[in-house]
Amino acid sequence: MATPTGTMDGKGTVRHHRLSPFSRHFLQMIGVMTAGMIVSVAIFLTIVGMTWDEATLDHPLASLLVVAAGMTVPMSVWMLHRGMGVRNTAEMAAAMAVPVVPFLCLVWFGATRSAWCGAYCVTSVVAMVVLMRHRRDQYSMDMAPP
Repeated sequence: MATPTGTMDGKGTVRHHRLSPFSRHFLQMIGVMTAGMIVSVAIFLTIVGMTWDEATLDHPLASLLVVAAGMTVPMSVWMLHRGMGVRNTAEMAAAMAVPVVPFLCLVWFGATRSAWCGAYCVTSVVAMVVLMRHRRDQYSMDMAPP
């Protein structure tokens, strides 16, 4: 016999703790994006033979592009795998990639010498949340199991 999971309130009612599909999707995307970024940055740093601080100063454009690709590509693959469809995946990929453009422009036009990868990451996560809230009906459904 299966037993319920959760906590009991004062009246003996079991309260189940379950993440909403929206929250679960958000956390999965953050996890996949973080893992992809860590792997891509590690490969990049191995290739250039530098620390992250050195690479963002000596190769700011490449650093930004590596971070953008490292977040976008794995997230897109995961979304397709989970059944989110091509349209949702393409919109989310754009929400991840488009915010890098102003940071690339800062470097191209000499406004900064260093890549602002941290600011780009925050901006892209904000863009992701805005898109998810805009399409709440799509991101509040259960996804296909992995």
